Amino acid sequence: MKEITFVIVDDAVFMRTIIRKMIEQVEEYKVLGEASNGQDAIEAAEKFQPDIMTLDITMPELDGIQAVPEIMKVSPKTRIIMVSAMGQQSMVIEAIKMGAKDFVIKPFEKSRVYQAVKNVLAM
Repeated sequence: MKEITFVIVDDAVFMRTIIRKMIEQVEEYKVLGEASNGQDAIEAAEKFQPDIMTLDITMPELDGIQAVPEIMKVSPKTRIIMVSAMGQQSMVIEAIKMGAKDFVIKPFEKSRVYQAVKNVLAM
């Protein structure tokens, strides 16, 4: 099976660490980079061209929703999974309209993260 590449974007180091640990438990999954805001996410998408990007909604400088269309411009094949807190459903819907493919809600369960990855890979 081909290696699936990821970039993880969240302003909280500890959330990036949790997601990284989940992803790296799957042999074919490889994390190429991380970013802590939307602007860095766009640069990481352009640099790494990952298969999948997990993208937090609420971040400094440029939030996840504003970053989605810019990420799609620099890395059109990247599938974006939004990461949101409870109560951000309207923001998730907005992000999906802009090109995100799925979402997970914090605090997340490993099974839901894996399901989101499977969902976007099947697209």
